[in-house]
Amino acid sequence: MLKIGIFGVGHLGRIHLSQLMTMKDVEVVGFYDPGNANAASVTEQYQIPRYTIAEELIQAVDAIDIVAPTTQHFKLCEIALRNGKHIFVEKPMTNTMEEAKTLVKLVEEANVKFQVGHVERFNPAFLALRGYHLKPMFIEVHRLAEFNPRGTDVSVILDLMIHDIDIVLSIVQSTISRISASGVAVMSDTPDIANVRIEFHNGCVANLTSSRISLKKMRKMRLFQKDAYIGIDFLDKKTEIIKLKTPDDAGLFTLDIETNTGRKTIAIENPEVKQSNAIRMELELFRDSILQNKPVAVNVIDGLQALDVAHQILQKIGRNQSAPTAS
Repeated sequence: MLKIGIFGVGHLGRIHLSQLMTMKDVEVVGFYDPGNANAASVTEQYQIPRYTIAEELIQAVDAIDIVAPTTQHFKLCEIALRNGKHIFVEKPMTNTMEEAKTLVKLVEEANVKFQVGHVERFNPAFLALRGYHLKPMFIEVHRLAEFNPRGTDVSVILDLMIHDIDIVLSIVQSTISRISASGVAVMSDTPDIANVRIEFHNGCVANLTSSRISLKKMRKMRLFQKDAYIGIDFLDKKTEIIKLKTPDDAGLFTLDIETNTGRKTIAIENPEVKQSNAIRMELELFRDSILQNKPVAVNVIDGLQALDVAHQILQKIGRNQSAPTAS
């Protein structure tokens, strides 16, 4: 039985808590949250104890689940690691790169399981592409959300775009040669909308747009590679592949198209998207990594790399905003 404590029971924290409470081989020992109203509601609903001192909850468990504000991540992780506890921490892993690099060293020294909550890795629409050869040369991403004060303690880059940064890095598997970025703070003190172009050494280019001040929601990624287009809708959980037909594509819907080099046959495939709960899946994998001594699904280096790119983007935006304008 894995004894776990949860830190932060806001909107997302409650979702984590509800999943952990019904998970096999997991005992939720208690929670920590400085908000009295929030804490009282959770205590009444779930009948689990509230800890008012973070260190006491850390001492009482085998692992902790951190769903607190990003600014609190490092402090909680540091205490847990120095006490040899396993950690699941929501993205972004930390608020600063200095904190992230320190955590990498502490994780290595502590020899514990450390998983970062990049939940889109477990989105059913993305999982439907497992086994499919992804080698894109151009990626277009739009992640748009309506304004919500929750999450504005960090920029839209660390709040939303970091999901897509992590996915892109996991797909492309190449080092970055250049980053261009533009962003604007509209409703908060940090960028609320941003457009980023990431160029990789293997020739791939990724164009990412994220906004938290849009009138409608959108979470779409389009991959273009030799002979194929792949569309992923993270919001509506749909995936499609449009490609040049091969002998292995029997049974797929096809369409003949005349080109200047002759007729070509296009095959359209809609991979099966198996409905699943992405948050529950990532937490179950974290549990299994501890109980079965397996590697975590998203490790501390994955978290560090995504955060590094996010901060490079923020630096580019900052330089652009401070650059003198032509008279």
